[in-house]
Amino acid sequence: MTKSRIGLIGSMAAVVGFTLAVASPDLSAQSQTPAPAPAAAPAPAQVGILAPANLAKPRPKAPFDLTGTWMHNTPGATERFDPPAGFKLTPEAQVHYDAAQKATKEGKVYRSDIGLCWPPGLPIMMTRAWPVSMIQLPNSIFMIQELMNSMRIVYMDGRGHTDPDIAVATFNGESIGRWEGDTLVIDTTNFVADHHWIHDRLSIPASDELHIVERIRMIEGGMRLEIEYSLTDPKSWVGTWKITKQWRRVDDRDIAEIECLPDLNEHMPSVHSDANIR
Repeated sequence: MTKSRIGLIGSMAAVVGFTLAVASPDLSAQSQTPAPAPAAAPAPAQVGILAPANLAKPRPKAPFDLTGTWMHNTPGATERFDPPAGFKLTPEAQVHYDAAQKATKEGKVYRSDIGLCWPPGLPIMMTRAWPVSMIQLPNSIFMIQELMNSMRIVYMDGRGHTDPDIAVATFNGESIGRWEGDTLVIDTTNFVADHHWIHDRLSIPASDELHIVERIRMIEGGMRLEIEYSLTDPKSWVGTWKITKQWRRVDDRDIAEIECLPDLNEHMPSVHSDANIR
């Protein structure tokens, strides 16, 4: 091999070595470089109503405070949500109404679900012959009915209703509240569609399209509540039913745990009697 050829090969080796040295990463330097911090988890779109961060948000002072124990007490009216004069039911609801009328004439009971310990649901939950305790927080109101300890939460932290496609339907629905002057307005939707009644004795059913708007005022120096109800349910009746109810404050009462158990209702024909039409 000639000297010139040996020199050419040596020159090429030097170039390749230089190129590799430049192109190769410095592994020792790379190992000392800190890894990037993981991205922070996104803040939840909605925090719980009792989360400290939610409770601590500044809000205007409420016009009144519902905290206390209340008993339904509408002068000259029953505890039930009687339909207005000339009411018109849908064909589906009329079937239940007619069956209840027939059963009553025969001395029987039709679909007495509350007697069988199904939850009374809204609006009936508000007017049973037991008190309702209310606890008002800056962002919500908790209402607990003594009978069955049925509870509803009124959310007042600015959230909207859950999309019906993903909402978990309940007997008391999802209640969203807001203040309009000195009136508390509560809008409730997302109800269950079965074993839920607007009027249990007349057997007027509620459906999953029930929509209740309550307008609550505190009267008589905070000793009474007045609630105007607007009820719509296009699957059960035509138009809007408006009903006004009142409650009186009962400061000498606490609610207790009152569970509905069939063995406590043995005296009721709706529990086990053949006269109960289910």
